[in-house]
Amino acid sequence: MSSFKELGLKDSLVSAVDALGFVTPMPIQEKIIPLLLQDETDDVIALAQTGTGKTAAFGLPIIQKIDTKLKKVQYLIICPTRELCLQIADDLKDYSVNDKDIIVAAVFGGSSMDRQIQKIKQGAQIISATPGRLNDLINRKVVDLSKVKAVVLDEADEMLNMGFKEELEAILEKTPEDRNTFLFSATMPKQLLSIANKYMFNPVEITIGVRNSGAENVEHLAFFIHAKDRYLALKRIVDFYPNIYGIVFCRTRQETKEVSEKLMQDGYNADALHGDLSQPQREYVMNKFRTRNLKLLVATDVAARGLDVDDLTHIINYDLPDELEIYTHRSGRTGRAGKKGIAIAIAHLKEKYKLGQIEKQLNKKFTVLPIPGGRDICEKQLFHLIDRVEKVEIDHVQVESFLPQIYNKLEWMDRNELIQRFVSVEFNRFLDYYKNLPDISSPTDGKSFSKEGTRSSRRANYTRYFINLGTTDGLKPAQLIGMINDFTGIRNIDIGEIDIMKNFSFFEADSNYKSEVIEGFKGQRLKKREISVEVAEKRRGNERAKRSGGERKSSDKFRKDDRSNKFGGSSEKKKGKKKSFR
Repeated sequence: MSSFKELGLKDSLVSAVDALGFVTPMPIQEKIIPLLLQDETDDVIALAQTGTGKTAAFGLPIIQKIDTKLKKVQYLIICPTRELCLQIADDLKDYSVNDKDIIVAAVFGGSSMDRQIQKIKQGAQIISATPGRLNDLINRKVVDLSKVKAVVLDEADEMLNMGFKEELEAILEKTPEDRNTFLFSATMPKQLLSIANKYMFNPVEITIGVRNSGAENVEHLAFFIHAKDRYLALKRIVDFYPNIYGIVFCRTRQETKEVSEKLMQDGYNADALHGDLSQPQREYVMNKFRTRNLKLLVATDVAARGLDVDDLTHIINYDLPDELEIYTHRSGRTGRAGKKGIAIAIAHLKEKYKLGQIEKQLNKKFTVLPIPGGRDICEKQLFHLIDRVEKVEIDHVQVESFLPQIYNKLEWMDRNELIQRFVSVEFNRFLDYYKNLPDISSPTDGKSFSKEGTRSSRRANYTRYFINLGTTDGLKPAQLIGMINDFTGIRNIDIGEIDIMKNFSFFEADSNYKSEVIEGFKGQRLKKREISVEVAEKRRGNERAKRSGGERKSSDKFRKDDRSNKFGGSSEKKKGKKKSFR
């Protein structure tokens, strides 16, 4: 394995990484650093999970190639969230600690714009930014991108998931045509392919691990539950892993609040992270989580974008995400930097087919387990306590003076009774809670992820609805689920399959809430268009044919054409040459 010196880094950078404790380069650093250090650098697409060392991979070459005499923005790093923006800026400052003439500015929303402008005007050569605030400063003529040598798009797929496509394109249009683009992403959805084809020139693709796959060190577990047992199952899973330090992902902000409040009421070190929090509240929660004063962070996907927290042991999918790529992002937050992690899915029977799709994407199998029983949990907690006792450090100097009193106080107990009483001090609450509770039964043994199996179960419990909104209205699964929650005022309606077509869609929801769904959508509008929802009585095949006429045929044709022209067809090429992306 190479050293950082052998990769071509100058002595000041080698010294900086040595001081940070970096001994040998990680795989992505071995591949990216020499490539970016070349005088004539190619555009680069790097597909890798979070925690693989991406920041150093692009950050070290950037610092080495800075023209310190030029007090203009030379390198621009765009990322999805404030937390990641600050983390990148802090890392770059650490790497450049021996290069005093390099100025790094962090540009993000929710903080003083004046201080950020001041830093830029000092002559920042590197800007780490979120798209919204950067666009604002560009429009105010504060940021000049005319001297930019390269743009780094970090966690690019997440930026698109958050709706930053227009902002990204507006920024890229302001940069010089001959600049380089370095794109780092965990997955490669179609939207990102479109940007790559439009703004990159003959990019070199580097993949660490399997493309669109999860982190290699992550074990994937699935627990099948009845809907009514979801929260109880979460508690048992958390209790079964005493050392847990992780994120619980929920679908909506309201569910995030409800789950976190229940956990806190039940005595768990938990808190919520969601879009309704102010920036100071968000920072307060994140500081508690980073310092491990919280064991569990309950969050939506949007709130958790770009969080850079080390050593997470578990990711729990309280709800499975609607987009398969999002599961990859979630699970990639654990098992980082060579450490092992566990990603857990709490799923309904109807979601077995979705788990099968995730398996294909990850090229990994879920291990399906029963919900932990009370006896198993108590045993785990007991031996966790014993392990803590075995490994606790003793401050003999401080303890020694108290020992005579302690011996005198406890001398009436023999060894066995002393051990039993000691163990019971912390252990009794688990014994008391679980001793009379029945185990939670699973709705299936979970051995088969067959499509047919899920459909037969789904028919008995779900009503299928027609809605007059589709892709032309910008409708997405998460938005539709949000509408159902908001318009009905009920947060725990189970949602089945969602089929979004061009001009209309179908969705399935728990049959027990049929009247609430129909009434909830009455009089509602989306972008001034009145929404119509009705029960779809026909079988799916007849139903689609009746509703769509020739649309299904044209939709299939579009998909075929889209595949054949996947990488941009005959669009205008940068520098007059054909672009290519494998």
